[in-house]
Amino acid sequence: MPGARGLVLGALCLLGALGRPPAGRREVSMHFNPGWNDSSVNLLHVRAVDANSTLHYVWSSLGVPAVLLLYTENKHSTLHINWTQLLSPEPAGAIWVEPPSSVLHASAVVFTKLFEYDGANASGPAHALFYPPYDLAAFSWDSVNQTLNHTALTAAFRGTGPPRTFHNGSIAFQVTAYEESSRDRRLPGLLHTANSSKLEFVMNGVAPRGNSSRFMLEMLMVEGPGRHRRLESVRSIDDEYTPTIFEMVQLVSEPQGTQAGPGFLQWKTTAYGAREAKRENGIRCRYSPLQAVNGTLLGPSIARAYFGKDVGGLAAINISFGGEDGEIYSSTGYLSWSVLLGFGTPPEDAFSPLVVAIMAVALGTPVVLLVAGAIVVLFFQKKRYSEYEPIN
Repeated sequence: MPGARGLVLGALCLLGALGRPPAGRREVSMHFNPGWNDSSVNLLHVRAVDANSTLHYVWSSLGVPAVLLLYTENKHSTLHINWTQLLSPEPAGAIWVEPPSSVLHASAVVFTKLFEYDGANASGPAHALFYPPYDLAAFSWDSVNQTLNHTALTAAFRGTGPPRTFHNGSIAFQVTAYEESSRDRRLPGLLHTANSSKLEFVMNGVAPRGNSSRFMLEMLMVEGPGRHRRLESVRSIDDEYTPTIFEMVQLVSEPQGTQAGPGFLQWKTTAYGAREAKRENGIRCRYSPLQAVNGTLLGPSIARAYFGKDVGGLAAINISFGGEDGEIYSSTGYLSWSVLLGFGTPPEDAFSPLVVAIMAVALGTPVVLLVAGAIVVLFFQKKRYSEYEPIN
């Protein structure tokens, strides 16, 4: 029917445009241990430049796995590393940006511990029995240079823990940088912009210490003063891109009293129990409330190298994997969880053109039929009255 077809096409043109990711492109380069020739140290500098600004991501397994995000309002800003100081017991001040005044946002995420607990209690980790945690600072890490792909803009930090517990198992932090806005083809199908990068946390072959073991990753958020954090759940009625998952979680850090934009972490509440992520191997993902941490950054890390030891803006959050579906890891020995890290407004999912077309047909077709029916009725009524001959 022409009316319904026009309605669908109009909806596709209008709402399809609204569903597209924001425009923008950055020139991305990746540098392994810039200024240092020893491959036993793992530091990856990802530099993403556009016409007016530069994003510096610094990923490292030095001391404890961490990522440092710096946004500068200068396309020519440069990252500097004092390697002698960075590798010393007191690394504060070993990483900085020139010019310092160009930095509008600085934050870090430190991955401190991997917990394992008995998940037989369905109420979650709050009432569970915990095994001794894995301290990620004690892990051994392969050279990230072996996995660095300058074309795909990917790299992986692969670590192994104590052999008596991990056996042949490993964990990895897989990094992906982006030049432009798009959506990942692999589940969970995260929408990203050129102002974000993806981290995929992977467990492979780690032997559970119990029959109902679940795992939980602890993350420490580090920032300078003058920022306000909020943890929020964004729900949707559309699960087209991540089947059966209707919740997106984002941790947003907003500046107070400045024009700088926010930084964010964003993830879907699901992990997957196979390399080829599918709906049937999805694993429920829970998160704890954000908790302020009173203390200092202990031990070497790139976060301490930039912010120093005494940082006021510390907060911790835990991501746990597995609920009633937690047995998937026990059967496959594999788990992956993806999170976006970036600067600016977090990407927001919108209805795709396909969903809009279905909604337009479902809602618009009855209206078109009603209008067409009314026109037909009026036509026949007019025809009947026009053919009536009055009796003389």
